[in-house]
Amino acid sequence: VRRDFTVNGLLLDPDSGEVLDYVGGRADLQARVIRAIGDPDARFAEDHLRMLRAVRFAARLGFSIEPATFEAIRRLREKIRLISAERIRDEIARILTEGGARHGFELLDETGLLLEILPEVAALKGVQQPPEFHPEGDVWIHTMMMLEGMRRPSLTLALGVLLHDIGKPATFRVAERIRFDDHPAVGARIAGRILTRLRFPNDVIRQVEAL
Repeated sequence: VRRDFTVNGLLLDPDSGEVLDYVGGRADLQARVIRAIGDPDARFAEDHLRMLRAVRFAARLGFSIEPATFEAIRRLREKIRLISAERIRDEIARILTEGGARHGFELLDETGLLLEILPEVAALKGVQQPPEFHPEGDVWIHTMMMLEGMRRPSLTLALGVLLHDIGKPATFRVAERIRFDDHPAVGARIAGRILTRLRFPNDVIRQVEAL
């Protein structure tokens, strides 16, 4: 069976206990790199979900994505739409809860996958906030900081953190200062639509809307 990434391509000889490495997986583990085995375009063509798996592994392990593998994801990012919502949902859930969620979502953004699967989250970029309340910057930066602060979150908490300001782009206005009128209620409706699209269970959707 052809594996996806070199770090997943190590074999164990059950008789000798020797680790067999025909793909350079040990070197990539040491270098903290996620690299497709062989031609990355061919590996992703076999299963386009592997593009999300690359991000998930890099996020969880604190690794980078090797440049040729990264560029292949950028080139093929629209193909992620061919994958079922359920499989995408499961990868997003794991990126959010396995550790390194901020790194994962920044990689989703840099590869272009975020715009394909969660355009509402991509829309947080550049939405300014009142500096007296949010000196850290726009809604995207604020959300990334919140993701970074999570410690072993439940799925519902992690989704609540990711989507807690999802209503701000739609409610942005400038009066005496920047305002986001009714953004929690608007955000709950948008969050419900996103999670329904990704086939999350109804009880998860209700909990996240409440959060």
